[in-house]
Amino acid sequence: MTEAGIDTTRPSSARVWNYLLGGTDNFEIDRVVGDQIKGSFPEIVVVAREQRRFLRRGVTWLAREAGVRQFLDIGTGLPVEGTTHQVAQAVAPDARVVYVDNDPLVLAHARELLTSTPEGATAYVNSDVEDPARIVREAARTLDFSRPVALTMLGILGNVADYAEARTIVDRLLGAVPSGSYLMVADGTATSAGIVEGQRRANRAGHPYHLRSPEQVAGYLSGLEPVEPGVVPTPHWRPESPVADAVTDGWCGIGLKP
Repeated sequence: MTEAGIDTTRPSSARVWNYLLGGTDNFEIDRVVGDQIKGSFPEIVVVAREQRRFLRRGVTWLAREAGVRQFLDIGTGLPVEGTTHQVAQAVAPDARVVYVDNDPLVLAHARELLTSTPEGATAYVNSDVEDPARIVREAARTLDFSRPVALTMLGILGNVADYAEARTIVDRLLGAVPSGSYLMVADGTATSAGIVEGQRRANRAGHPYHLRSPEQVAGYLSGLEPVEPGVVPTPHWRPESPVADAVTDGWCGIGLKP
């Protein structure tokens, strides 16, 4: 245990993901778990990187094409190049972004997340995804919930064991935002034997994550108007160049609240 209250004997979702993305904000236990996943599913590195690319493309579209100026990023993870506020404010300097995570190391790095353009704003909420009421209450200090908000939930809902509960969390968050808001979601999917075995090893090592089916990922957008091309493998959501033989063990989509 470090002085910041970080348990270095147990893997952390944010730190393992940071390691898979090539970051350095992780500990030996996180690298051990990351290597176990890569041992049976080397493509997990591609899945992680494609999810980051989707974040950049999706947030850019929301800010530029949809005109969104408020973002609630739940399951922030550790800072890497191309965070939500960097992408959004590059398009719209007045964009306001609230990050949500409950990892102590993310909290320790919050200052890196809280940089902002003078016209916009960023803030950090220390909360578990399973407490949507707290998330909304704290985020309301920075965001105006009478105006459209983009909820971004990338790689976070798999941390909720029960799918029905994950759907309820999404529904409660969507219930707090007005018409014209968006949900942007991505999750790892049980679409190959490799990722299933890799996650089984991670679960056994103390890093639980619950892979969904593509249909379950689509279920998060139930009742919303899907943004083209709908719910698809992550590399196929509005790619900037032709996609050939990309890893498809992660699905994503964006939906508009009517």
